[in-house]
Amino acid sequence: MSIERHDTRLDRFVDNYAERTNGMRVSAVRALFAVANRPEIVSLAGGMPNIEDLGLQAIADNVSRLIRDHGAKVMQYGSGQGEPEIRERICEVMALESILAHPDDICVTAGSQQGLDLVTRVFCDPGDVILAESPSYVGALGTFLSYQCEVVHVPSDEHGISPAALRETIARLQADGKRIKFLYTIPNFSNPSGLTQPMQRRREVIDACNDGGVMVVEDNPYGLLTLETLPQPAMRAIDPEVIYLGSFSKIFAPGFRVGWVLAPHGVREKLTLAQESATLCPPVFSQFAIADYLEHYDWQKQIVAFRDMYRGRRDAMLEELADAMPDGVSWTQPKGGFFVWLTMPEGLDSQAMLPRGVNARVAYVPGAAFYADGQGAANMRLSYCFPTAERIREGVRRLAGMIRSELEVHEIFGTDFRHPQGSHVPGPSPDLS
Repeated sequence: MSIERHDTRLDRFVDNYAERTNGMRVSAVRALFAVANRPEIVSLAGGMPNIEDLGLQAIADNVSRLIRDHGAKVMQYGSGQGEPEIRERICEVMALESILAHPDDICVTAGSQQGLDLVTRVFCDPGDVILAESPSYVGALGTFLSYQCEVVHVPSDEHGISPAALRETIARLQADGKRIKFLYTIPNFSNPSGLTQPMQRRREVIDACNDGGVMVVEDNPYGLLTLETLPQPAMRAIDPEVIYLGSFSKIFAPGFRVGWVLAPHGVREKLTLAQESATLCPPVFSQFAIADYLEHYDWQKQIVAFRDMYRGRRDAMLEELADAMPDGVSWTQPKGGFFVWLTMPEGLDSQAMLPRGVNARVAYVPGAAFYADGQGAANMRLSYCFPTAERIREGVRRLAGMIRSELEVHEIFGTDFRHPQGSHVPGPSPDLS
């Protein structure tokens, strides 16, 4: 028996939602999944790590043993701060980037994304300003906007955030009476640009924020996935007041959803309270499973294997870009992480071109997704982490053909491919070194 509906509205609760829901927006990456997962499409869009090289059988055996021997403990409720076993192991992981930390200053989260949500929740009121590098992680922008914050992008160059521009932005906003709560940055192999801040730049950014009374939030999911050198010291290793976000999603597996926040003690207390009100406790079984993995598995050797695999895929993308892309197209040269940031000639719009890209059987993420203010029309993020090297090369060839066709039409007809809402403002200069 069916229920007859008389209300013709698509959502009869539309008048009941909180005002902050107006800041929620669909992830540009998630919106592509339905198309990008089709077998005929080469997806250079998603940032999914490749975990096929993990020792899955050994991990399965360890998980089975964990349940058999300690099931009553590992499948129970746990601490809102996170289990002591995993927090001690997290300190060992962070030590590889010169961070000296105490387990008491760590709050375990359901991935670093939840950590970012908790930090924003604890510090930000509607109307507060968050500074972000240009461009910035789409998931962070969604979190900030959902809390009704104003995101202001700080201009960047080939070394990341410009310290001079950061100082000018802080001074201008404070003169206008704005409350700046923190700077959000991914200093290692940034998502989406792939750029890395050198050590001197990190110090200059921290100094600029300290002089302006602005907190620094360092998001570092890719720091151990360096492809050319040893890991750099984190910003948190330079300044113990930096709030640090970490994750096991890239160096182990994302399905366990375990990340963490390292923060000064008072901040960690607030984060734990926020965690308890959100979830009671982070996923307990996942914490014990990862702690067991770190204890019984050669996880550092596994990270080296990941580096070797991603290096081959990155090199395949950079080589094919150099061979296939038409004149006027440039891109960054990442030294680690997952992403290349591509810049097309002025006048082309990656968002408007996306349907033609799908028709050419290749997917990417349009650059505008990584800005809160309409920039990024001429940019796109390309990911090399998940497809094989052969698929990456084929995808780049398809993408280059599509861009070449767009440029030919633009040259013949003088067509402006940009969205009519506004003009494009260039993003950071590409790193071609």
